[in-house]
Amino acid sequence: METVDVNRLLGAATALYGAAIMARPAWLANPCDLPSAPGGGVPRDTALLIRAFGARDTVIGLAMVAANGEDARRLVTWCRVAADTSDAVLFGTRLDSRRARLKAAGAALSWATLCALSLRRIGP
Repeated sequence: METVDVNRLLGAATALYGAAIMARPAWLANPCDLPSAPGGGVPRDTALLIRAFGARDTVIGLAMVAANGEDARRLVTWCRVAADTSDAVLFGTRLDSRRARLKAAGAALSWATLCALSLRRIGP
């Protein structure tokens, strides 16, 4: 029976989430308690930055899925861990509400940890 490649699965989930927040920036803005635009939307500048995060996550996630060879997979996974860790630090220290800081930092650190642990399943 073939085992599930957790690392590639995490990469696919990362890519899907990145694409999702590019399409719907509110899916990141709302949990972070970022300001809303009139009518409940996401302000244009905020949406732009969220879409940049989404693009980064989509690219790194797809690279995790497509990378061949142990070294390439390790490198791109460490890029994912670094991106999530930096998100945890920034969101965890810069968001306005304590609740949003804890929620965003916790989610980012959890994802960084999962990706780092998936490195154990790559290669010998």
